[in-house]
Amino acid sequence: MTTRNYGTILFDLTDGVAEITLNRPEAANALTLEMATDLEHAALRCDADATVRAVIVTGAGRFFFAGGDLKDFAAQGDHMPRYLKQAASTFHLAISRFNRMDAPVIMAVNGMAAGAGFSFALSGDLCLAAESARFTMAYTRAGLTPDGSSSYFLPRTVGLRRAKELTLTNRMLTAREALDWGIVNRVLPDAELMPAARTLAAELAQGPTLAFGATKRLLDDGLNSTLETAMEDESHAIAAMAKTADGREGIQAFIQKRAPAFKRQ
Repeated sequence: MTTRNYGTILFDLTDGVAEITLNRPEAANALTLEMATDLEHAALRCDADATVRAVIVTGAGRFFFAGGDLKDFAAQGDHMPRYLKQAASTFHLAISRFNRMDAPVIMAVNGMAAGAGFSFALSGDLCLAAESARFTMAYTRAGLTPDGSSSYFLPRTVGLRRAKELTLTNRMLTAREALDWGIVNRVLPDAELMPAARTLAAELAQGPTLAFGATKRLLDDGLNSTLETAMEDESHAIAAMAKTADGREGIQAFIQKRAPAFKRQ
């Protein structure tokens, strides 16, 4: 087990599962430049460490992630626009790295996901929500515009009309509504959220991590590809997987009717 405490997040790595906990409960886990930087470093670490086979992101306390820390932003005075751009850009680097890494990323939404928190939840590969979770875009309520990838993921997840409704009206979605809209994969009683997330992550950590990563990229890229381009990318990807030790192991395990032993090789 490897544990590291950053200034604003907790990081634990056990049996191939990296668990990242947003740890500003006194401020509803709201985003500052420091938190954005910590998340970027954690994402880079997960991407670079071959022992990381799955990632869980959750929040400490009653909130998952209540968006940007508006008090922190306002304290920057005349430097606020530059500070916001730096914080958003750093946060975006973290999201891009989490999204593009091979290891699957599970968002375990334990409470309010507002603004950047809603965006962050959308960017995960899978999303589990506690019954008490709530989702709202919240940006325009403060006279701001979305960040954190939601302009990309939200319309692709719920459709353009519903995306506009969420961003213009700041409608609050319950966990069950978020499930109905395709924002989350599963809703669980609050006490069962983290056990379920850890069970799922442990299962994924035993899987073909390289194939997971290639599959994620095929699906993301396929949204913007022609049919022929998507199929050409599929041909290259499946051939590349056949060259890996895990690809050969998976085929042999299927033929021999046994469980595969994947090693991310």
